[in-house]
Amino acid sequence: MRPEILAPAGTFEALTAAAVCGADAVYLGGKALNARRNADNFDEDALARAVAYCHARGVKVFQTLNTILFDDETDELLAAAETAAALGIDGAIVQDLGVLRLLKAAVPDLPLCASTQMAVHNLAGAREAERLGCAVIVLARELTAQEIGRITRSLKTAKTEVFVHGALCMSVSGQCYLSAMLGGRSGNRGLCAQPCRLPFAAGASTHALSLKDLSLAGRVSELAGLGVASLKIEGRMKRPEYVAAAVTAVREARSGGAPDLQTLQSVFSRSGFTSGYFDGCRDARMFGTRRKEDVTAAADVLDRLGRLARQETPRVALTGRFSAAANEAMSLTVSDADGHTRTVCGETPQAAQSRPTDAARVRQSLEKTGGTPFFWASLEIDLADGLFCSAAALNALRRDALAQIETLRAAPRPLAFFRPAPDLPAPAGHAPPRLRARVRREQISRELIGCCDELSVPFDAVETALAMGADPARLLVEIPRILFEGEDRIPAALAEAKALGVTRAWCGNLGAIPLAREAGFTVCGGWSLNIANTHALLQLCDMGAADTEVSFELSAERMRRLGDALPFGAVAYGFLPLMVYRNCPMKAAVGCGKCRKNGGLTDRTGTRFRLSCESGAPELFNSVPLWLADRAERFPADFLTLWFTNEPAQRCAAVAAQYAGRAPAEPPRELTRGLYYRAVP
Repeated sequence: MRPEILAPAGTFEALTAAAVCGADAVYLGGKALNARRNADNFDEDALARAVAYCHARGVKVFQTLNTILFDDETDELLAAAETAAALGIDGAIVQDLGVLRLLKAAVPDLPLCASTQMAVHNLAGAREAERLGCAVIVLARELTAQEIGRITRSLKTAKTEVFVHGALCMSVSGQCYLSAMLGGRSGNRGLCAQPCRLPFAAGASTHALSLKDLSLAGRVSELAGLGVASLKIEGRMKRPEYVAAAVTAVREARSGGAPDLQTLQSVFSRSGFTSGYFDGCRDARMFGTRRKEDVTAAADVLDRLGRLARQETPRVALTGRFSAAANEAMSLTVSDADGHTRTVCGETPQAAQSRPTDAARVRQSLEKTGGTPFFWASLEIDLADGLFCSAAALNALRRDALAQIETLRAAPRPLAFFRPAPDLPAPAGHAPPRLRARVRREQISRELIGCCDELSVPFDAVETALAMGADPARLLVEIPRILFEGEDRIPAALAEAKALGVTRAWCGNLGAIPLAREAGFTVCGGWSLNIANTHALLQLCDMGAADTEVSFELSAERMRRLGDALPFGAVAYGFLPLMVYRNCPMKAAVGCGKCRKNGGLTDRTGTRFRLSCESGAPELFNSVPLWLADRAERFPADFLTLWFTNEPAQRCAAVAAQYAGRAPAEPPRELTRGLYYRAVP
């Protein structure tokens, strides 16, 4: 299978660079609701121009609608969907379950792509995305070649897409809250400020959260062998020369040639490139920063790449038939492989006075397609003897025919659009919320159980909780939200918990939901599903959930306006997880022996952020706890979750007592109210 090349287009210039250099498809965003809101992006007129330009050249256009949605943005989303339908966009890339639900209803024929922001990183998650109707699944960048192949081969209808070049986020995409919590600019809302590129110290490493850029440009044949359908290039914030270099390199590799990795590195890199995730070599060699020599290297290649980015490459095959007879206007009929046909007529040829025009001269004029996206697959010449056809007339005939066929190809191919009825459930009136605590085995105590309505515990803590007097009906077993490895062990672990009377499971990733559902468990959604609107609640309900935590990037005011579609809760206490990794920065910097599962990173202000891998995947936690005990009774949610991490059992019980109203609310010396009262844009 020949995989397509999917290129980034943050500007129209980048889009043209992608198209003329050989990309099969581009992805771009409108002015809002996309994960690169700081790119130039495309307003409605520019989007129409972009689609026309690309479709004329046989290039597909995918629109990014891959941010979490707030309810008050529903009309904006539907307006974008209506425009996309009218223009005949080739697909939409989505993160939010509510956006997915809305687009399926509004534009049922629009192919949907599960964004990397969905954090699909295992087979269970990919199958669930496929079941939800995603035609393409953008796999997490942390996967190895073997894992990519296993997922790709196991899907029935959906295709997989893999990033082959560009920047690597340190955190699993869609699971990073660092920018939002530290500066109010959410990556899940398309406004990441990239604080990870700033100094974070771990051991001798000064930039412990900065990875080199990914490049698999030389590994295209391996990816094709794995069955990957789409090779995606990152970079909607990058210049056209970068797009030209990356597309050219991947195209050369796909054709069996050697990609120009030196030029690719010169135009942009961070201390070179890495293929560490793909190769399963997750270590210190993957880390790098943008150095002075990386910046200056670009000067030598930009002019050449700029010319490349403006040079139209013929890519659309045409068949043609030229006809010229005495006393008749000469004509040229042109057809493409998509069924477009045009016949244009030109001047009436004159009888030759001396030297008649021959077929070779006609062909010479008509085959001059340079500067257009077309080339002749075949051209039939039917020319009567003794005629003179001027070169100017032949050139005009060719230009007119190619212009008309280009206009036909560029015309919109609209999709049906249906505006969903605005019949969302009204906001719920919330009683004082019940209390749920997420704890590890050593944090469980009878005092804690007595203060909480429910406990969420890992698999190894179920027996301890029951021995302490917990009612199994009030327990949730926590499926790890990151399961690069160990997915196959979850069914057996769920069966053991079920045998002990537990019937509910906390599911913080798309892949956990079918694992729980197929084991006969009631699904309880986690905050890491990034639920932020009523449509997402409805979608989660359709997927079998009984309740869910909403995103802690959702403000209390917006939470108050959520429709009564599914009981929902909010994380109300805890050192919030800010990042989750597959390549642990502490392991890379100092090794596991010195860290002992409880390391930390220090930022440029001297603030320390704890890092732990006790949950199975390395996580970075906020430096101060979220604290809402003094506002718990009035908080607009059905339940509140106390997200305990490394607190001792006595502290967990004390905090629970304060939230339950059994002890005075005594705030810690340092605290945060999170984003509940400073809404992210």
